[in-house]
Amino acid sequence: MTERFTAMVLDEKDGKPVAEFRELGLGDLPDLDVLVKVSASTVNYKDGLAVGLKQKIARKPPLVGGIDLAGTVVEDRSGKFQPGDRVHVNGWGMSETQWGGYTPYQRVKAEWITRTPDAFTAADAMAIGTAGYTAALCVDALEDWGSIQPGVGEVLVTGAAGGVGSIAIALLAKRGYNVTAATGRPETHDYLRGLGASNFIAREELAAPGGPLRKERFSGVVDAVGDTTLVSALAQATYGSAVAACGLAGGAMMPGASVMPHILRGVALLGIDSVMAPSAKRDRAWARLARDLDTATLASMTAHAPMSDLPRLAAEILAGQIRGRVVIDIA
Repeated sequence: MTERFTAMVLDEKDGKPVAEFRELGLGDLPDLDVLVKVSASTVNYKDGLAVGLKQKIARKPPLVGGIDLAGTVVEDRSGKFQPGDRVHVNGWGMSETQWGGYTPYQRVKAEWITRTPDAFTAADAMAIGTAGYTAALCVDALEDWGSIQPGVGEVLVTGAAGGVGSIAIALLAKRGYNVTAATGRPETHDYLRGLGASNFIAREELAAPGGPLRKERFSGVVDAVGDTTLVSALAQATYGSAVAACGLAGGAMMPGASVMPHILRGVALLGIDSVMAPSAKRDRAWARLARDLDTATLASMTAHAPMSDLPRLAAEILAGQIRGRVVIDIA
């Protein structure tokens, strides 16, 4: 094959990160076992940081950006896959230390690959992407902890109108939980209500400083924000409950945090990692998505864009202007 194609490459010039479209060939790709013809990718917050040049994400430049990809297998030296198999990859260091999904062709390790469930197209898998798959990991963790019950109490979802938040709300509502959505955009309330949110709390209210222990309210939390929002959620978590923390859109620190929710109320802080999660956790999360995420609901929260729109979309996701999910149509 002598294919030439355009890819979004993350590089470094004069010590500063750059992101630009470049022409590549198959010979430029990393020497890994599985060649995938990529039909779709997506835009996550980390992609926004990389393409928007707000943070040096690529630690081994130059490499192709994009932490997600979906498509079909072209060839596989490992023997685990057949040409035409429908697959996707989430995380595994793509766009940081490994080449990612903003390209029509990519070579990946066989152990990174997840088979795309029959319920989803490649575009569906990328509408879900790392954000939605992370949301499923969070719901799995909360159910495993055992403090949330359908129809009882409140489950808080922060950053509700974002990718993680949107899909977390849809998954929780499908299982019958009462979902409280935290957002700073009142204009998204109808959208979030359509996903299954039954109550709302202003982002500013959660972000405001307060005491280490406040009135018990939330029997479970999916938090993609961090910072004082996470501290506030912990302070309002009910006895024996858990907070699944998976993001830092508001900041990586926890100013004003205290051990008191943990040692006086037995509240657990569950760290959710989607990048290096083992295959068993990934398969379980994607099985939940295939079972509980209606494709019509998924379509209602999804927009499509060409790869040429990546610089604009990176700026918008960092500014909190993207609602739901965006699929990048690589073809």
